[in-house]
Amino acid sequence: MSKIDKIEELQNLLKEDHNNLQVRRQLAVLLLDAGFSKEALQHFLYLAKFMENDSGIYYNLGIVYEKLKDFDKAIEAYKKAIELSPDEADAYYNLGLVYSDKKMYEEAVDCFETVLEHDKDDSNAYFSIGLCYFKEGKYEGAKYYFERTTELNDEDIYAHFYIGNILKDAGDLEGAEAKFKKVLELSPDYSWAYFNLASIDYERGQLDGAIEKLQKTIELNPKDYDAYIIYAKILAKLGRVEEADKILEKAEEQGANTGDFYYIYAQLEKLQGEEDEYKEYLNLALKNYTTLSIDPKKVQAELR
Repeated sequence: MSKIDKIEELQNLLKEDHNNLQVRRQLAVLLLDAGFSKEALQHFLYLAKFMENDSGIYYNLGIVYEKLKDFDKAIEAYKKAIELSPDEADAYYNLGLVYSDKKMYEEAVDCFETVLEHDKDDSNAYFSIGLCYFKEGKYEGAKYYFERTTELNDEDIYAHFYIGNILKDAGDLEGAEAKFKKVLELSPDYSWAYFNLASIDYERGQLDGAIEKLQKTIELNPKDYDAYIIYAKILAKLGRVEEADKILEKAEEQGANTGDFYYIYAQLEKLQGEEDEYKEYLNLALKNYTTLSIDPKKVQAELR
């Protein structure tokens, strides 16, 4: 029986007996699992009136509110679930995720540490703490927790990926390269690993290797505009200006509209002696200044 058929069956049973809480609970859980969050919410709220000491109801309410992006109510529901069942590690974990979404990283870490008190080998909790530290810019702490994650679960591609990023930013290109290659062993289609490996090749001056990996990045993720930008820079550096122009045309076709993209496009038009296009793209770069890593005053000076 499909989920939809089962939902219909439970709805019919509920019509026959509106007060059948067990049927309503089954229906609510199934609706939630099937992606009907708003419909599930109404049933869980009804159940909470009659089963106010049931931690599972409030746990599921937390999940529903989280899916509906109502994070304050999700926090309230998870806290109620924990109050009713203090040893419920899943509620602590989900509460931590909501705190993290609200950028309340200290509170999130407290929740994940509580999960580790229940299970010291919970790799997801280690990863989540690492991610909180990473978002706060506490990279050494993040690296420690990501490494603990991989010790417990060597197939966690995201932990390896974040370690690679931390090592890359610290200048350890060899260590970063090893991590990104590990990511590709685990997930051969992970485009960001190819992009980072291309960036490492670019920093080392290994342009052919960078081009190969950028081509793979764009193949896997045609919306990776940074990949197009670096690709065009390399081609221009090699004197292959017309090819670089075609690469940026493809990026524009894919919807590239960042300040950095337009600025690089302007420089390419300048190299080709296209004065009007050069000015046009400089103006577009300024209009998209929030995604422009170059000082807008420099761009304005170029226009003048």
